[in-house]
Amino acid sequence: SENRTGCVPSSSSEFPEGFFTPQERRDGGIVIYFIIILYMFLAVSIVCDDYFLPSLEIISECLGLSQDVAGATFMAAGSSAPELVTAFLGVFVTKGDIGISTILGSAIYNLLGITAACGLFSSVVSRLSCWPLFRDCLAYTVSAAAVLATISDNRIYWYESASLLLIYGCYILVLSFDIKINQYFMKKFSPCCTCFTKAMEENAEQQPLVGEREESGPLIHQQSRTDSGIFQDELDYSQLSTSLHGLDEISEDHPSVFTMPEADMKRILWVLSLPIITLLYLTIPDCRRQFWRNWFMVTFLISAAWISAITYVLVWMITIAGETLGIPESVMGLTLLAAGTSVPDTVASVLVAQKGNGDMAMSNIVGSNVFDMLCLGIPWFIKTAFINTSGPIEVNSSGLTYTAISLICSVVFILLAIHLNGWKIDKKLGAISLVLYLVFTILSILYELGIIGNNPTRVCGN
Repeated sequence: SENRTGCVPSSSSEFPEGFFTPQERRDGGIVIYFIIILYMFLAVSIVCDDYFLPSLEIISECLGLSQDVAGATFMAAGSSAPELVTAFLGVFVTKGDIGISTILGSAIYNLLGITAACGLFSSVVSRLSCWPLFRDCLAYTVSAAAVLATISDNRIYWYESASLLLIYGCYILVLSFDIKINQYFMKKFSPCCTCFTKAMEENAEQQPLVGEREESGPLIHQQSRTDSGIFQDELDYSQLSTSLHGLDEISEDHPSVFTMPEADMKRILWVLSLPIITLLYLTIPDCRRQFWRNWFMVTFLISAAWISAITYVLVWMITIAGETLGIPESVMGLTLLAAGTSVPDTVASVLVAQKGNGDMAMSNIVGSNVFDMLCLGIPWFIKTAFINTSGPIEVNSSGLTYTAISLICSVVFILLAIHLNGWKIDKKLGAISLVLYLVFTILSILYELGIIGNNPTRVCGN
């Protein structure tokens, strides 16, 4: 019934009450919240760098996945775990639209904001392949259109939610035959792809990956996907894993997480993060070490669970801090909350971009959005097909037209920006993506506040 009143519930209503009263927060308690927010950012980066990404590398090795396929599947699923948890909470616990607003509201940030972060915070110029980006953007556009069509009548039936799962199943099927499909497109559109491949080969030697051996030839050429597209032949996976971590030679065992860094700034961060390092060490098997190497799937699942828990606390703190500072609810949802729920995607993408793995970073960015659409389909299907079969789920689809236009335009603009930038991730692309993100965000805020359009969003109770 609340969905039909034209108002949306406050974001803080989805979380427990804070440990300070509103007056105590205004008197200085807000500083504690900001400290927790910064500490949660640090915790996410530690989980991703020490456990999540290493487990992903071993999964890729065992399954023979190319970097972009690994980024679009396992990496996207793991880093998008918070969105899946949010969607289940929205359907089964709060009975609100928090899942839809969070996922659709953060879609543009995922595409433009994280691309901007990868370009601005990475000192390595990463080359991109045309097929993986085209494949993932097409899948994202189709899945977004399906979700928007599903919620257009404010009702969700079991067959509509099942269609979302079917679309994601088709996407996984395409990824399973990715190499053959890629080779077909290369032959079909050989003039364009040949020119692009040559351009990549010319620049390969100018931007080698960290830790790459000169005699092995440019690794970027192997990522151009004119060959098999998987980690084999000239450069075996163990060498790739070594290059990802910036190591000069393969060691029998990885150093302990309790080894103190030599740089002063890193020592300070290490001391501050020692509690979270100890907690993670006691709860997650470190698959980088020889003893735990075969436990990589356990590492992947537990690190994804930790990412979800940390992100929940992070978004909780951001919500209360924004409410204390008097930031309007619509502005919070489109900026701080959208960025907060996408922290794992941002951290994971920036980390792999810093290693020069542009295809994996972009496939994670776009693949996460595709997986987010699945996040909506799973709880919807479970509820409509097994729990409440008597009727559909009621949702609020206000602002559907603007959302659809924004999602489609963001995909078109990012593809155009990457093409004009020469198919590479660098600071120029980061700056362009940041400007585009700010433009979309400002227009979205103006629309939500009712300054443009005729759809002002009102918080229930206000």
